[in-house]
Amino acid sequence: MAAVRALVASRLLAASAFAPLHASTPRAPLHSSAPRPGARVALVLSGCGVYDGTELHEASANVLTESARIARGKITNLARLSAANHDAAIFPGGFGAAKNLSTFAVDGKDCKVHEDVERVLKEFHKAGKPIGLCCIAPVLAARVLRGVEVTVGHEQEEGGKWPYAGTAEAIKALGAKHCVKGVSEAHVDQKNKVVTTPAFMCETELHHIHDGIGAMVKKVLELCGK
Repeated sequence: MAAVRALVASRLLAASAFAPLHASTPRAPLHSSAPRPGARVALVLSGCGVYDGTELHEASANVLTESARIARGKITNLARLSAANHDAAIFPGGFGAAKNLSTFAVDGKDCKVHEDVERVLKEFHKAGKPIGLCCIAPVLAARVLRGVEVTVGHEQEEGGKWPYAGTAEAIKALGAKHCVKGVSEAHVDQKNKVVTTPAFMCETELHHIHDGIGAMVKKVLELCGK
């Protein structure tokens, strides 16, 4: 199983401006698991809970046995994450991706992305290392990696099954390509090594969401070549 590290970016202010990362600002924690063979994957978290941070089902579906350690254990800030020390990075969803890792919840297509999140995305992309994102998190890649292909599911609400379908238009406005996918599917942008899945952008049974996240993680690990 891939070794996983979970990182949490420091929160943005509840407005369109960023909370600058000064020495006095609380730093983002990074969770460390014991060394084990396989790919080293950084899991970037944005807080605890769907409305304030990372959606816990999405995080635990990624982290598996490490999921019980989300709120405890040895942690380090996101500023210390380097592509040189990891084979891939995964960003679970939850409103934290739109509120804490970016200002998308307030500013939509005009959003800003947390400076360390932007650095991490660009660094992994430049190194040719895979990046996985699910739920609302693909907007981060859409904002930072111009022309990237991502999915947040369908582009119509379809009677409430896809309540956040309008996000697809914002992704297009950011200069990215939106690819329609079902909740149990993952889209792979082979050129950019970016893998995305809709997750809770769809109102459906949990096992369908887990299937999609599992597909995303599998593709990320395949792109690692390990």
